[in-house]
Formats: sequence, structure tokens, C-alpha cells
Amino acid sequence: MDAALGAPEKMAERADELTPMMRQYYELCDEYDDSLVLFQVGDFYETFCEAAERTARLLEIALTKREDSTGTYPMAGIPIDNAESYIETLLDAGYRVAVADQVQDPEETTTVVDRAVTRIVTPGTLTEDELLASDDNNFVASLTAQADRYGLALLDVSTGDFYATSARRAEAVADEVSRFAPAEAIVGPEVGAAADGEPSAGGVDADGTVFDADCMVTPYDPASFEREAAAERVEAYFGSPDSLLAGDAEIRACGALLAYAEYTRGGAVTDDEGGNSEAEDGEDRTANGRLDYLNHLTRYEPREYMLLDRVALSSLELFERRTVHGDSGVTLLGVLDETACALGSRRLKDWLRRPLLDPERIEARLDAVEEWTRDVRAREAVRESLRDVYDIERLVTRISRGRANARDLRSLQATLDVVPGLKAEMAGFESETARELRANLDELAEVRDLVDRAIQEDPAREITEGDVIRPGYDDELDELRRTEREGKQWIDDLEARERERTGVDSLKVGHNSVHGYYIEVTNPNLDSVPDDYTRRQTLKNAERFYTPELEQREDEILQAERRADDLEHELFREVRATVAAESERVQALADALAELDVLAALGEVAATRDYARPEIVGEGDADRGIRIEGGRHPVVERTQDSFVPNDARLGRAASPPNGERADGRANAEDRFAVVTGPNMSGKSTYMRQVALITVLAQTGSFVPAAGARIDPVDRIFTRVGASDDIAGGRSTFMVEMTELAAILRDATEDSLVLLDEVGRGTSTTDGLAIARAVTEHLHDEVGALTLFATHHHELTEIADELPQAFNLHFAADQTGEEVSFDHDVRRGAATASYGVQVAREAGVPDAVVERARELLAEASSAEVEAERSESESDETESQEPEPAPQAIADGSADELAARLREVDVATMTPLEAMNKLAELKREVE
Repeated sequence: MDAALGAPEKMAERADELTPMMRQYYELCDEYDDSLVLFQVGDFYETFCEAAERTARLLEIALTKREDSTGTYPMAGIPIDNAESYIETLLDAGYRVAVADQVQDPEETTTVVDRAVTRIVTPGTLTEDELLASDDNNFVASLTAQADRYGLALLDVSTGDFYATSARRAEAVADEVSRFAPAEAIVGPEVGAAADGEPSAGGVDADGTVFDADCMVTPYDPASFEREAAAERVEAYFGSPDSLLAGDAEIRACGALLAYAEYTRGGAVTDDEGGNSEAEDGEDRTANGRLDYLNHLTRYEPREYMLLDRVALSSLELFERRTVHGDSGVTLLGVLDETACALGSRRLKDWLRRPLLDPERIEARLDAVEEWTRDVRAREAVRESLRDVYDIERLVTRISRGRANARDLRSLQATLDVVPGLKAEMAGFESETARELRANLDELAEVRDLVDRAIQEDPAREITEGDVIRPGYDDELDELRRTEREGKQWIDDLEARERERTGVDSLKVGHNSVHGYYIEVTNPNLDSVPDDYTRRQTLKNAERFYTPELEQREDEILQAERRADDLEHELFREVRATVAAESERVQALADALAELDVLAALGEVAATRDYARPEIVGEGDADRGIRIEGGRHPVVERTQDSFVPNDARLGRAASPPNGERADGRANAEDRFAVVTGPNMSGKSTYMRQVALITVLAQTGSFVPAAGARIDPVDRIFTRVGASDDIAGGRSTFMVEMTELAAILRDATEDSLVLLDEVGRGTSTTDGLAIARAVTEHLHDEVGALTLFATHHHELTEIADELPQAFNLHFAADQTGEEVSFDHDVRRGAATASYGVQVAREAGVPDAVVERARELLAEASSAEVEAERSESESDETESQEPEPAPQAIADGSADELAARLREVDVATMTPLEAMNKLAELKREVE
């Protein structure tokens, strides 16, 4: 974003000489120096001077000029009727936009029309449907720092969702910022922040940490972050802040965020009557810009939910695909999102963003999902009804802010019409969650009845143009409309009467906005004009007249029409205010409908895609960990014709996958799995599917598996895939090590860790050393459940050295140069990676592939020879040499077969296997 815009320099040089209108513009630019001011002039929003040059360039509109007595100024404008699309472009370019509307009727003044900023549009404070790109939440964040604590507040101005939390470490708060992905953030004076890799103004916190956010980050008024001012503002909305929030850091974050939200509403405006389109929509503004629809503040502890940081969200592809090819919409959210309305879609994403940790809460959701899975008829009926539910969270926000039109009220009523049927469909449900939801489905009968009685079925879009209030709602309005209607009918009949009275067949009765109603007679028929006609207008070929009776009727019609429009506007605002007074009940209904939609959608997914209910393990259970039978990757199985299910066992393993342990430790804790196998065999998919099944289970969803037993994990860490940060000066290996450092620092024994090819960005020796050290630290010091995929086959030796480690591998079959993968995970270590074969499959030129094979063969021979020499040297130096291998008699096939059966190839490294083969060959020879 550009630095503060400030007032135009050209105007600043001669501010005292400016015309009244240009002085208004200059003063508004000076007051809102962090925003680009759009200044209403008639039907356009104009910008001038330097701002006009920027606007014309960004919006690709014409740059014109304005001339007055004080000079010539560059000017660029956009039509008010289509302003939102242009504002969106300005927001994307990094600007805040201050919309300065005319707040005075031009007919009421003989001087310059008053203008004031009625709203400040920023990425995080949008409420306009045209600017809100999706059904997802649109948060603005507020960050503060105390000596020993960091505070975070998040507000979705469009829905009223308001959250607060805090933590002792800056990284923990940064993780929460990543979890909610705000569109904008404000920071206190003591907080450092970074956006898009560049630190913003505002200083750095005490330990030198800066918050990194992929959004617009801006220091905000330090006074709003002061404890006393912040506490007063929080109390004005929600009551005592000390009873709601935990400490000054949270209070300051919440208070400053409320101040910022009020600021963006243009609180200086106090009158909603005027000539601008915003005022005509009847927006009720107050001097402090209060957001009356905010009625709840949710304070939460991060440890109440599984933490998925930015790296985990990206690598697991919960909401966005990392790859640019294929179906970009296939993510975990895309697979699960069978919701029927915007409320449910938004709630589902929130549940995935914050999976639960409490087994009781998880089981309560699962109980409800299971009911929806079983009752097909009720599920289909409810989902069909939910399709008629509007986004009433955002509707009630517009209603409370005085920005809703009559169609918005009708949309609310249409939603309320659905509620009785939903309650009836749920009458037989028995789970506690379902019963609570049914009780919370408030029918708001009085609101529904009021809107039905008051608002036309298909009302006009503009509430100032009439045709909004239903006939029969108000007697005075009905009488005025009757007078208007009868007057117009009298005029419609006038033409026929006057033609008969005058004998002029070409006589016409018409109306225009300047002269009103008239009787038109062509020049050849002027001799037939009666004496009571009074000339009103002369045309080239005709004259226009009026009569005393026509003039009287016109006055009656205009007065009735004007009074009816004004009364209809007043009545509509009364109805809207009555509905707004019930905003808390409407928001509670929206909450219930959102949860109902998600549970029914999860039931639909479970029933149609063969998902199983997971068993959730509590702390008192003896058999804890992650147990998955026949697990499937929820996204991959949707994009492939066939998918090979696999088991997973982490924790206290009663039985290992696909076979017992060779060492007899069947009941030992298998917490650390080293996963080996060829490229493209499915290692990364397997690890991700374990994580995704865990996420789904803790969300309260059934899972893609034959069965699952899940011990909730506090956090999922991922170090999967290669990425760099060239702009930030970090190589791929540096990014890998940074992510690895976070895992080693923050993982606990209750975490799930996915590691893929740690140490590949450096030399083989360094990489293996790092991988081995990481393995030992996670195993010995952290104790987290770990899946570690690697091509360092030497790491498979840890299964014999570390008591809670074991090997898994993906087998492959090679016939000649062809390699096939069965994608089946088995106990033990892989024998090869088949990298050359995969290169061939990828289309690497044959000459390169053949040369690679030659080099690989040479390296293998050299390695075998070196190993043999070392072995012979060791035997020579040994004081008690081992007995020579038993010779195999010529032609003794049975003896050779017996010796081969003793060889456990699955647990051998490639080098060990080659040595054993060489040994057997020597004996045969």
C-alpha cells in the first residue's frame, strides 16, 4: 500500500484561495490522510490532482480536468451506480477508500452542498455483498503486546463474529492469525508487523519478533489501544471487560478493534437524510459510529482446539490447493462441503480451522452426524429446505446498520418460513446436540408476521421510490395511494372527454418532469380550443394547455404521491427498526441453522461415501494413539478411479499393520514410524491421509476408513514438500530448517508430526546427520506421534536401536525396466527407491536414463567392494575371527533355499542385501 496520501500538494499551496467545493475536498483528504477519498459530485465520485492521476491509471478511466477561478486540476471520476466494482480494484491495489457522500439535499441550499465521509472501505471491514468475494468470514485483526503477553482480537464486521485470545509467545499468536487468515490487521504501537515479507511501521516488540501476516497491516491510533479507552469501549458493547477477557492485552486489542470498526463507518455523519444513495437507503448513523448489531464477544483459549498453523493448512490442502494443475477446487473443504446455505459453508470452514480437543464435545457432534446418516428421508428433506435459507448473519448486519432494503426483509422472512418445517423434521431426533439445535430454532413468528403484513411480495429495490409497503398495512398510506390512483385515472380518461368536447381527434394528454400535465393541440386545430384552456408551452407544431380542473388534479396527485412516498419510507424504516431490535435472536437462529446445515452435510458425506464413525479415545483409556483400519485419503480418492486403503498404527500398538513385529515387541509403544519406499509409491499421500483422518475425526466428522480409533492430538506439524522464500532471502533448505526448528521447539507428546525428506537440501552426509539427529530428538525428548518419510535408508536401522521406532515401507514390483506400485504399506524397510525408473516414467531422455543406470551400477559395485575390503580387514585384525560361512555343496538346491529363507530382505538396507548376495555367491562358487 502507498504511504499516507494526505491532502493534494497543489491544493495545499493555495488552500485559502480554493472554491468552497474544492476546499471541502482538500479538508477531507487532509482528515483521512490514510485513504483515497472518493468525493461525490452529482452522479459521480470524483478524485482530483495526484489522486486523480493514480485513480485514472489504476482503474483505466479517463483523466480529465476541472477548471475554476483558482486554477485547473486533474480530475477522474467513477459512476456512483457502479462504484463497488471500481472500489474493489482500489482495495486490491492496497488502498483504503473513504467515500464522501453528499449529506444535504442540493435543493435545500444556495451554497455548496455539504459532504462527509459516510464509510471507509478497507479489506477487513467490508459489508457490501458486491465486495465480499465468498461465503467465508472476512476478518480484521487487532494485535497488542504487553510485557508478558500478546493479545489478539478478530472481528467479521459483515457477520458480527467477534473473537479474542492471548498467549505468552508471539509465535503462538501468529499461529492464531494464520488460522483465521484475516484480510486486514491493525497493530498497537508496541507491536512489530510484517506484511508480504516487509516490516510495517509500528516498531518491534520486546523480543524482536515481528508478526507475519498475508494481509494489509497498519499501525492504528495509539490512543485507541490505551487500556482505559479500550476498556470503556468494550464495556459499552458487552459489559465489564474484566469478566469477559483475560488481561489487559486482550482488552486493549478488542477496544482498539471496536474503535477501528466504528471509524470505518464514517461516524461523523449524524443525519441519514440527504441526496446521496447511501442516505436514501436510510442508513442510521450515529456520531460515534456504533455497531449496534454486535452483541456477543467470544473469548477462547487456543489450547481448546487442535492447532493447524499456516504450514500445516497449506501442506494438508485443507482450503487451497498448493499445485496449479488439475482440479483447483478439490481440497478437504471441497470434499466435505455439501452444505446447502452460506451459513453452513462458513461454519464448516470454521470447524475445520479449529478441530476440537475435548472427547465429549467431539462425541456429541458425532452422535448428531450419526442420526443424520441413518435417517435418509429427514436428511434429504432438511437439506432441501436449507437451500431456501439466506445468509441472515449478513442480512441482520445490514438491517441493524440501516442499510437493508425491502428485498432484504423479504429474504429474512423467506428464511423464517423454513424454520417450522425444520423443527418438525427433527422431532424424532434423540441426540443431545440435535435436541438443543431444535430448541434453538427460534421461529421469530412476530417478525415473520410483521414483514409479511408490511412488505410487498416483490418490492422495489430502492426504498424511496414507493411500491414497498403492502396495501392494507397502513390506512393513511392506503388513502394517499387511492387519491393518487384515482387522480391518475381521471387524467387517463381526460383525453377521451376532451376529444369529444372539442371535436379534435388528435388532442393528446401528456406529462413531463418540467411542465407537469398538459393538453396538446396541433396548430391546425387551435381554433377549436375552449376558452377555459390556458397556454402552458409553445412547440413548433403545437401548443400545450392546462385547465383549472387539470391543475387542481395535478396538485392533488403530486401532493398525494409525495406524501405517500415519504410515509412509505417512514413506515419501512419503522419496520426495519423493529426487526433490527431482534438482531440478537436472528443471530442466534443463524447460529443454529449453520450448525444444523453442517451436521446434515457431514451426514450426507458419511452416508454416500462410505465413511465410518471414529472412536474417540480419552485420557483414561489404556490403548491410546491413532489406529486406522483401511484408511483412505479423502481428496485423492475423489480424483482417482481406484484407491488402495491402508492401515495406520501410532501409539501403543496392539497389532502392527499387515504383520507382527519380528522382535516380539507386540505391545510396545510404536510412536515413530520411518516410512521408506520408491518415489511415487504413496508415502506422502499416506502420511497426509493419516493427518486428514485425524482432522476429520476431531472436527466431529465420520472418516474415510473401515474403522478408526483416534486419540485427539493437540497439533499437527508438517514438513512436507519443497518451497523457498527468495524475496525474503531464504533458500529451500533454509525454509525447511526454519519449519523444522518450529516443530522441534513446539511439538509435544500429544502432537502428530509429519516429516518428508528432512535434510535433502544439503549434502548427503549433512542431510543424513540432520535426519538422524531429528529422529533421535523427536523420539527421546519430544515423544510425538511421528511419520518420517525418507530416502536415507540408513535411518531404518533406528527400529533396532530406539524402542518406540519401527519401519514401514511401500513395496514395488520390477519387471525388466518397468516398475509398478501397489501402494500398499507394509511392515519393514524398503529395498530401493527406484529413482532412475521414476525418471524414465517422467520422460527423462533415454540417453540420460541409461547413463544414470551405468553410474548407479558403478557406485553399487564400488560400495560392495569397499564393504568387502572393510570386512576382510576386520576379520584379519580380529583376535577371535568368526567361523567361515558354511559351504553349500554343489547341486544342493534345498540347502541354498533354506539359507535364502533365513534372509529377511524386508528389514535389510540395499547394501546389506548386496553383501548377503555376494556371500552366497562365493559359497556356491
